[in-house]
Formats: sequence, structure tokens, C-alpha cells
Amino acid sequence: MDDIEALREKIDAVDDQILKDIVVRIKICRAIGELKKQQGKPVHDISRETEVFKRVRERAEIFKLDPIKIERLYREIVNMCTSVQE
Repeated sequence: MDDIEALREKIDAVDDQILKDIVVRIKICRAIGELKKQQGKPVHDISRETEVFKRVRERAEIFKLDPIKIERLYREIVNMCTSVQE
């Protein structure tokens, strides 16, 4: 196996872990959605979303990643997770 294939296998493993983590996040969001329904709270929590985006931008900078691109990615993740609460 050449070096590119070995590295691609590592990428595949990382991608699998990312997907597993997204599944965990979705399960947690479903549980939050159930609690929100029980408590009569709205699904969308703009202050929490703002907090999440601020945190990931800050963390992105620490990890030397583009904070704008990371926020875009997280906006998609948050939208997906919010949709499972509805």
C-alpha cells in the first residue's frame, strides 16, 4: 500500500468518528427537544446558538482553523440538530 492510500484510510477513520460524534450530538439534541416540549419552551434558542458559534470560533482559532469556515460548518450541524427537536 502506498503512502497516499494509508493516509486516505486514516482520513476514512476520522470521517467515521466524526459521523459517530454527530449521531451522539443528534441523540442529545433529541433529548433536549423532549425536555423543551415538556417545559413548553421553544425549539429555537438564539442565545444558545450564538453561544455555540462564539465558542467554536474561539476554539477554531486555538486549533489554527479558519473561524469563519468552522462557524459555517457548525451552522449546518446546529440546523440539522435543531430539526430533530421539532
